[in-house]
Amino acid sequence: MIKRTLYFSNPCRLSKKDDQLRVEYPEREEIKSVPVEDIGLIVLDNPRITFTHALLMSLTENNAAILSCNWQHLPEALMLPMTGHHAFTEKARCQLDASVPLMKNLWQQSITAKILNQASLLDEIGVDTENMHYWAGKVRSGDPDNLEGRAAAYYWKNVFMHMEEFRRNRYGEPPNNLLNYGYAVLRAVVARSLVASGMITFYGIHHKNKYNVHCLADDIMEPYRPFVDWVVLDIISEISDISELNPDVKKRLLVIPAMDVMIEAQKSPLMIAAQRTTAALMKCFEGESRKMVYPELLVA
Repeated sequence: MIKRTLYFSNPCRLSKKDDQLRVEYPEREEIKSVPVEDIGLIVLDNPRITFTHALLMSLTENNAAILSCNWQHLPEALMLPMTGHHAFTEKARCQLDASVPLMKNLWQQSITAKILNQASLLDEIGVDTENMHYWAGKVRSGDPDNLEGRAAAYYWKNVFMHMEEFRRNRYGEPPNNLLNYGYAVLRAVVARSLVASGMITFYGIHHKNKYNVHCLADDIMEPYRPFVDWVVLDIISEISDISELNPDVKKRLLVIPAMDVMIEAQKSPLMIAAQRTTAALMKCFEGESRKMVYPELLVA
């Protein structure tokens, strides 16, 4: 079952009652409730939201992720359960004991899948992708030739080609703001799935950063990024002013966990696909397989 994504932007009190998330809006004298077991991701976007510890415990027990936004209404913090699998210690040990050749092979598969998904999106908007497919076929273990970087330079030059001055930069001009928000939602979905599969999110297969506690999530979300880009392209084709992340834009970005993708020739919500990807990754760490499972971006 696909888990729900809940977004709160107004002052409210969140608590637990009878295994339900209870939402009280004091200014409206309105009360709503949602079964805790149905929740996959919560986005908190107002400094006047209050939370009970009983609800927090229940959410973490059900492996829900909580994304908190800052004063600029941008995702700032991600809260996850410390352990989301009954055999966490054993599985984490398998992850930590993974060999360097395996890590490099997993990165090779991840980058190949990412470039192919970028190429699919460029194909859809009429950009020639012969070079992208060539690079995807030439990625070696660990990507020592940095074909990810070559592909990215070509991709970002063309994916928003109607915006001549566009440069992909976290702090750059729109639609970078939409991309940042969408990637934060995607990161939360992937990190949640990694924890559920018994892994430690700070220990990546490629990303290494002592200040980043979600290196593995950043690795595994790479082939999923073009799905966010696809949603952003759709938004900017219909909304002229994207200078601010208004509620309508956020609402459309928050459908990312539920959007349909194709994985292993089957249609699946992205959140479920992420679970299949992380389950495949765990099998690789456990020595049962050497093949990753990623979704294919089929826009048409």
